[in-house]
Parts: sequence; structure tokens; C-alpha cells
Amino acid sequence: MTATDMLRLAIDIGGTFTDTVLVEGEDTILASTKTLTTHGNPADGAMEGAARVMAQSGRSLDQVTGFIHGTTLATNALIERRGATVATVTTEGFRDILEIAYERRYSQYDINLEKPDLLVPRERALTVRERMSADGTVLIEMEEAAIDALLDDIDASGAEAVAICLMHSYANPTHERRLRDVLISQYPNLTVSISSDVSPEAREFDRLCTTVANAYIQPLMESYLNRFVEQFAGEGVTCPILMMTAGGGMCTVETAARFPIRLVESGPAGGAILAARIAARAGIDQVLSFDVGGTTAKLCLIDSARPQTSRQFEIARAARFIKGSGMPVRIPVIEMIEIGAGGGSIAGVDRLGRLTVGPKSAGSEPGPVAFGRGGTEPTVTDSDITLGYIVPDTFAEGHISIDPEASKAALTRLIGAKLNTGAMGSADGVSRIVDESMASAGRMHAVESGKDLGPRTMIAFGGNGPLHATRVARSAGVSRIVIPPNPGVGSAVGFLFAPVSFEIVRSRYSVLDTLELDGVNALFDEMIAEAKAVVAQGAGDRVTETRRSAFMRYNGQGHEIEIALPDRALEMDDIQPLIRAFEEEYRKQFSRPVPGMQIEILNWAVQVATPDDAVPPTPQMPDLNIVKPGETRSILCDVEGTMKQAGFVSRDSLSPGQCISGPALITEPQTTTLVSADFSAHVDAIGNLVLNKNPSSSEAVGGTEADQKGGAA
Repeated sequence: MTATDMLRLAIDIGGTFTDTVLVEGEDTILASTKTLTTHGNPADGAMEGAARVMAQSGRSLDQVTGFIHGTTLATNALIERRGATVATVTTEGFRDILEIAYERRYSQYDINLEKPDLLVPRERALTVRERMSADGTVLIEMEEAAIDALLDDIDASGAEAVAICLMHSYANPTHERRLRDVLISQYPNLTVSISSDVSPEAREFDRLCTTVANAYIQPLMESYLNRFVEQFAGEGVTCPILMMTAGGGMCTVETAARFPIRLVESGPAGGAILAARIAARAGIDQVLSFDVGGTTAKLCLIDSARPQTSRQFEIARAARFIKGSGMPVRIPVIEMIEIGAGGGSIAGVDRLGRLTVGPKSAGSEPGPVAFGRGGTEPTVTDSDITLGYIVPDTFAEGHISIDPEASKAALTRLIGAKLNTGAMGSADGVSRIVDESMASAGRMHAVESGKDLGPRTMIAFGGNGPLHATRVARSAGVSRIVIPPNPGVGSAVGFLFAPVSFEIVRSRYSVLDTLELDGVNALFDEMIAEAKAVVAQGAGDRVTETRRSAFMRYNGQGHEIEIALPDRALEMDDIQPLIRAFEEEYRKQFSRPVPGMQIEILNWAVQVATPDDAVPPTPQMPDLNIVKPGETRSILCDVEGTMKQAGFVSRDSLSPGQCISGPALITEPQTTTLVSADFSAHVDAIGNLVLNKNPSSSEAVGGTEADQKGGAA
């Protein structure tokens, strides 16, 4: 099959909307749509979206040759506590790993501190007599009597799933695997997750939390994925369905069912991949990815067309911005900050008379008041409608009817009456608060990463990203924004550029200058074979690339730095280059290396992936020419706070080089771009909308000389 014969379908199920995209060949988008997420059975909303894009393109599901799916179901199940009843099994003497955690309070002086909910109460924390050493030597055998006693405890616990995390099982998983096999044979309906499969790394608290989270959502996700596959197979889909992962790769449904924890944040990962591809094609080195949907806003830093990645993140923080207040999980993830600020975020007035927005969301059920689906509390979308930024007759391709008067009434009743403001003042307040929340999150994320937002280009997408981009950029100190084609379904488009990949990290403590090469190379051979077997299920006979890395630190330190390794067996001649590479990376992060310190390696990692698609060349950019929209709409100017007439134009009517001065609304089927009064917008050579902040109100609109030379650069 040639590239031009490919017909690929991508479906991203979010908290409010389900986005569907149909692509022919490498990147020709035939059709895209947004449907409301059906929380009772998310596959129903996905099927509606698939049927709609097939009807728009004149194709049928049996013609689809590639299918990629991402979902927030795993994330929401953890946040909303809708998973299985889980029991843990740890080594005798280590029952209280979850209770002890890091042995510290995440907010030392908060007398009302709320501890993270780690899903398993102490009465379901079970133990078994056995013990491994750190090098994998069996110190205490796991005897039949100990297993029999554990089976009685599991019977009494009422557990639906079990998370097994035995001491040093990353070095020797024999006892975990034996216990898993016994449990499955005794209880065929019991879900069992073992840490040596889910997260085979040192640090037992993080390893146990990751295994618990996997076990907690595994029954739900297995059931959902089976229904999803069966429903689409019944409608004619014959190709394998691949799942988007948090690390920005794809895996098979079977792998996703074994490790559903890797599906957490899979939708936002697709958005970061899209932003990285846009950056690569437009030649942008420093990017802030800005993805706003109906429920959340996600911001990610991208440098040299590669999203920032991490090995650890926290789920469901008790204190939104405080590290340590959530459940830690150790999986490969694209690192981003996510806050409850989307179109469905509910606004109100607290008991102190303060205007608040989010994190609670109206979602799709009942949705914003204007949707007429039973919502009674005003949302960010209701505010944008009232301010004139969302035009009812172009919203959601006309599939959702909008009632502006209902939005105004709700804002007046629940906010205006309490704060002595009208509907317009209330809406303006809601808008400014949510925009500042998103900008503040971006600034915080940049500071934590040791980076600056000022020189970055914002790439904005999602149903609400283009609508809020200029307002957030102004507050964050960003002066340039790129809106890609089809931004409303940006994450789903990003799925189509993701590699089929699988990453494995294993702990094996080593000292760099006395590295035991044969053992390390044997470990790599084992990990590569395992990762290739997983990738082959989704990639078939496609060529794959292997990346190896080591997580290194100075002796006595608590955290490691990832250092790339050559893609071959390690040799003694590699030691000195590795020392230099570690010291250089250490200098970047901490200003200077520490001479004479011993360097340790705690973890070794392998990623096997299909190669990234080649980025097509950028066409020559035509000269800019200012156009004046033929229509206008009345909006509240976000710069001056007064009503103004904004240009109103359809995006598909604009050609490369055409430029529009703000204020303006540029509409397209799934979203609207607000060009604020202090910005101007033009279309670049590859169809991106490029918004530039005007240096001053007296200067000419149209961007800098660099903006006019080509692409988005």
C-alpha cells in the first residue's frame, strides 16, 4: 500500500467534546468534526463523529486502513474515583508504604492539610512473607503457607483488583510473577497488576502508587476498550485500533489493556505532538503549546521541535499547584501543566464575595447554560457568548444550537446580582480570571523548568485555544501566536503523526567507572527484545529505531539526569564520553559540575519506535497584503473594555499573505480565533494563522520583516 492509499481515522474523546478527523495519505484532512462526549458509553459519541466524517467525505469505515484513538477515560476515572476496589500486596514488614509515602508534608505549615487519596485504605493493605535483596538474590523464599494465608486475606478484603509490589522485584520478579499466577488461577475474575511489569524501577512508594493506579483502572479500561473495538468492528472497521499513550507514542489495544496507566493524558499528548510538528515545519525553535478544550487547559514547552518529557507526574493533586499533593506515577509522559480552565469551567461567587472560575466543569452533560441541555450555572463559554466572541450561527458546525439570552440570564442571576454587575460585566470578569489563570499556569511551568516564556511562540489549538490565545499571550508576555489548520480538533490531528513506540525503564544500580558491561548489555538486549515485540504488534514489518539512555547522578543524590547512550553495546571506551556528557548536562541544569564526585547509574531505558514522518518543505511566502473584512460583529474589546465592531471573516476565505487587523473574529467549523485589538493576523505559506502583537498602537499592522519571509517564521 502506498502512502496515498492510506485512509486514517483519529478519535480523541475529551471531557466535553469528542474530536474526529479523517486523513487521506500523509496529511490531507478530508473531514473533521466535534461531537458531544457521551459519558454513559463514550463509544457512542465516537461512532457519531466517525459516521459524520464518513458522510462528509463520501467514504465508509471498511475503507479505513489506520485508526488511532485517545481518551480521557483513564484520567477521569482516577480523578473522579470511579475505579475498582483495590488491595495491595507488599513484602511482610512493608504494609504501610502508602501511609508513610515520602515521610514529609507537602505543605509543612498547613494545619488543615488534605492528604492525597492513594486509593487503598490500610485494611486492604496486605503482606506476604518473602524477601529479595537489591541485587535480586532471594533472602526469604515465598512458601506455600504464606501464599495460602494471603489468599484468605484477599477473600476477606472484597477486592476486585490486586496491586502486587514486593521489595526489589525490579531486580528479580520471580516472586511477583508466581504470586500473580496463583491469584489468577484461584480467582479468574480478579485483575492483577505486578510492579515488575508496570514500573520495574527502584523507589517502592512511586512503584507501588503506579501499580495501584494501573490495577484501579484496569477493569474499567479493559471493558471499555473491548466494547469500543467490538462496536467499530460491527460497523465495518477491519484494521487494528492503536491507542495514544501519555509518552506521545502509540500502542495496541492489547498493550493498553495491560498497562492502562500509560493512557493517562493521552489526548493532551497528541496536541503536543501536533505543536512539535508545526514548529518543525515552520522553523520555530522555542514554543509554548496551548491546548484549551471544554474541561481543561494544557500547556507544554517545546524546544527544537521536541516536547519536554518526564518520567514522573502526579494525578489528582489535593492542592492544585503543590508538588507532593497528588498520586505519583512513574511512566513516560510528555510533561505539561494542566488546569481546570476550559469552556465548560463553571463560574460563581464564593462566600467571601469573590468571583471564581473552575476547576469544576459542566462538561457535555449538562454543559454550558447556552446549550439548553439542563445546565444552570454560567461557564466560560457562556461568558464568551455574552461578550460576542462566539457567534451562535457558526458554533460547532451548527450541530449545537446556542441561546445567548440564557447565558446572559445565568450570568446576571448568579454573578451580576451578587457583585452588582450586569451580564456583560460579569462575563468580562469571568473571562479575565480564566485567562489570567491560564497565563499564570504557563509562567509557573516555565519557571519550574528554568525557562522563559517571552521569546516563545504560542501554538494554540483546541476548541477554546484560538479564542483565548491573544488574551493569555498578552498576560504571559508572549507576542507571537500560531493557529494551525483545523485547530479545534488539534489533538486528534496530532495522533496521526505519533510513532508506534514502547519505552521500558529498569533499575540496575551501577557505578560508572566500574561499570559491569556484560550485565548491562544483557539487560539492554532483554529490554530491546521486549519493546520490539510490543511495537511489532502495531507497526508490523515497518522499520524501527532504538534509543537507549541512562539515568545518572552523583553519589548520594536523590534524583537523576537522563543521558543518551549510543545505539549499540556499551564498551569501555564509552566511559569517558559518558562522564563528559553527564557533566555537561549537569552544568546546564545546575550551573557547574562537581569535580571528583563518583557518578552512579540507577536506571536504564530503551525506547523502540517507528521513525518520525519527514517534515515537508515550506513553500515560499507571498508578500503580505492587508484585507478589510466585509462583515463585522459587536464585541466587548478585551483591551479597552468598551464595545467595538470587530471584523468577521471565515478562515477558508483567507489566502496566504492576507493580513487582518484586530479586533477581528476569524471563524471556522470547530472554533473561532479572536484577534484582539492589539494584534494582527496573517496566513502563512502553509496555512497557519500567525498573530503578532503590535509593537504600539501607532505602528503599522502586518508583522515584522521576519514574519513576512516565509512559513510562520
